[in-house]
Amino acid sequence: MRVRLGIALHAVNVRRGNKWVLRDIGWRLRPGGRWALLGDNGAGKTQLLKLLSGDVWPTPRGVAGPRDAPAPAGERSYRAGRRQVDLTEAKHRVAYVGAEQQDKYARYGWNLSVRDLVATGLHRTDLLLLPIEPAQAKQVAAVLRVCGLQRYAAREFLSLSYGQKRLALLARALVQNPDWLLLDEFYNGLDSSFRRRIDAVLARARLHGQSWVATAHRAADVPRGTRCLLELREGRVIAARRIRPADLERLRVQAGERRPLRLQRRRLQVPSSGAVLVRLSRVNLCVAYRTVLRGVDWQLREGEHWAVFGANGSGKSSFLKLLYGDLAPALGGRIERKGLPKGTPIAQWKRRTGYVSPELQSDYAVNVTVLDLVASGRHASIGLVDAATARDRGVAARWLRFFGLSSVAKRLPRELSYGQLRRALLARAMAADPRVLLLDEPLTGLDPGQRRIMKRLLQRLMARVTLVIAVHHTEDLPRGMTHGLHLHNRRASPIDSYSAT
Repeated sequence: MRVRLGIALHAVNVRRGNKWVLRDIGWRLRPGGRWALLGDNGAGKTQLLKLLSGDVWPTPRGVAGPRDAPAPAGERSYRAGRRQVDLTEAKHRVAYVGAEQQDKYARYGWNLSVRDLVATGLHRTDLLLLPIEPAQAKQVAAVLRVCGLQRYAAREFLSLSYGQKRLALLARALVQNPDWLLLDEFYNGLDSSFRRRIDAVLARARLHGQSWVATAHRAADVPRGTRCLLELREGRVIAARRIRPADLERLRVQAGERRPLRLQRRRLQVPSSGAVLVRLSRVNLCVAYRTVLRGVDWQLREGEHWAVFGANGSGKSSFLKLLYGDLAPALGGRIERKGLPKGTPIAQWKRRTGYVSPELQSDYAVNVTVLDLVASGRHASIGLVDAATARDRGVAARWLRFFGLSSVAKRLPRELSYGQLRRALLARAMAADPRVLLLDEPLTGLDPGQRRIMKRLLQRLMARVTLVIAVHHTEDLPRGMTHGLHLHNRRASPIDSYSAT
């Protein structure tokens, strides 16, 4: 029987740039442990996972500069029973899965089949470098069955829904037969159905003696069967203990978690009086030769604020891309946009429309400052083709102040936390002075405090821009949403308007 891996950290420090992101970390992870890793944005959760995986090294305090008192780097050790395990072996027994990994496939356009994506886990490479041998093919097929993905084996990874992509990456990790799964905000952007499916997969992993550490901001993001918690604040451990019902209730209260919204279809009786900004007529939408939406008749008026609901794979992200102009209706359908006569380049619409999505976040590994990132929104570009003008920089600085990001204006996007980068992309969207703001899960990756701030900021924006927000969690909506649209079985149906609290 395989002896599973244990991990120990003693007085470990990690520095990134000019900031200590982890300080004096002591933590012992015994085989079979199942941990929730809690903390606000910027607390150091992702860096701690990367430290456990061996992708980040402890930093000696003395190397940072003359103002830092010399101190040891701390100790990170791995053991299998009584045997000391070196880092090379340990890295093959720990699997990291997170949004950052999913973003990388989108950013580089690595569009492997699901079968080949899972097979890359056997060699721990991003791309499949060697043919799959018969015994390996059986391993891959077995994991696909466990994850309920066997019928998607030949599908291209980037054509999957958000939830299906997460399951495929989990399958890629499991085919490695790791001792530890490091799940970084793994449940973000997933509906309740996919959460249950992942819980079932993890329950099976637990029976096979596998362990996990899962970062979370919500109680619903803590995998079933998790036994302990470690909580970070500003890079320091403030709690490490068995998880209690009171801990989960605290997360629910902080996040404002509610029961799933009951959707009631209705015909809107009193239409808004604002000008029609977008009108869809008999629209069928196809993505990768698959019909996503069928026969959609819908319009967006000035001053309306729509919440778009639906399960993973129902077409929410594709619907927003259709409104933005990245996707077009199939032949026979029509989309009309105010101020854009037929034949007008879609770029003119994009300059007046803000759009923020997890996929857009994956594109921003570019080597520009956060200030230039925001300024690029005035040109609807990824980065700047020409140097930002004084006007561009002035507008960017104003929106950075609005979103509380002035202090990070000179940093690079990759130096921001996931939540900070999401706010920077919202600032980028507003820099163009848009009439319509399209937001795909805008609060994903934000801690409860940041979500409350963001909801208040979005509420302030409603006076100057029309919002369309795709969400899973109703508690992620700002006050003042006027209309709802439910996507299900390729159809779009109005529902009772919903105003968040």
